[in-house]
Amino acid sequence: MKKSQLLKEWYDQVWVHGDLDAIDKFFDPSAMAEGIIPEMQVGPDDFRELVMAFRHHVGEIKVTLPKTIEDDEWVSAILHVHTSRADNGAPIEVTGQVMARFSGNKLVEAYNQFDFISLFEQLGQLPEDSLPICMTGQKLEWA
Repeated sequence: MKKSQLLKEWYDQVWVHGDLDAIDKFFDPSAMAEGIIPEMQVGPDDFRELVMAFRHHVGEIKVTLPKTIEDDEWVSAILHVHTSRADNGAPIEVTGQVMARFSGNKLVEAYNQFDFISLFEQLGQLPEDSLPICMTGQKLEWA
């Protein structure tokens, strides 16, 4: 099976369908993913908590991989995540990127980038235009 298909199935089973048991099917027990949470590597148990927390905030999830590149054990992909807010149904679109290395059918190494600022803006947890505001040198402050 192509690595891009394995990656697509990972997102479909784990993130779209919330099948936490599929984490063990795709993710090697010793593997760590970087880039999801700054300064922290995420292993299989962490993914269980992360998926549950993410799915708590959103409705049905659709993940597409419009661009993929494969090279031996490695696959890189651009992610498009389409979902909605759990509280009011407002649509959410977020992008990300991943580079993953597979050994056989198991993910053994991954490097991620996900637009969490845009996600949290769309969830209403950050003000709109947070990034441009911060680029001006202003601080985001809560009362």
